[in-house]
Amino acid sequence: MTQEAVQDNPMRSIRVGKVVVNIGLGKSGEAIERGKRVLQEVTGQKPSQRKAKKSIRDFGIHEGEPIGVVVTVRGKRTRELIEKLLTAREKKLADSCFDDRGSVSFGIKEHIEIPGTKYDPAVGILGMNVSILLERTGYSVARRARRTSRVGRSHLVNKEESLRYFRENFGVSTP
Repeated sequence: MTQEAVQDNPMRSIRVGKVVVNIGLGKSGEAIERGKRVLQEVTGQKPSQRKAKKSIRDFGIHEGEPIGVVVTVRGKRTRELIEKLLTAREKKLADSCFDDRGSVSFGIKEHIEIPGTKYDPAVGILGMNVSILLERTGYSVARRARRTSRVGRSHLVNKEESLRYFRENFGVSTP
């Protein structure tokens, strides 16, 4: 989509819908608290716990036990968070990080690679998964409470458009 086409129809402009940062720890207790501390430092928001859906005896996981923490960031803070997270990846994302629905997902192996975070021996080093959802204006009709409606296929963000968006707005390169 060219810039002229977006100026003709503002409904075709692409924006960041949300950024979800997840740390899967696989155990509860002190590990959850360390994960919460890391996500609080990285995103500036209070993280929520995620519980195990079923018991896995070999891993020592019990149903209902908290095993991960997650934060969803929306609005104005998404841009600066994406900048920080992409800097940890050296602004390089593989082609496989982009899917056909406008989502971008990648992992960060060590949270200390993110600018502004320092190593704390009490916390250790944790990895995290990042998912970014791109959407167009008007996409909320599929999520609203009253009179939900389907979003047409031509209005969804595709892989090429999300690649172009990240190249133009964040300077991302694909190896």
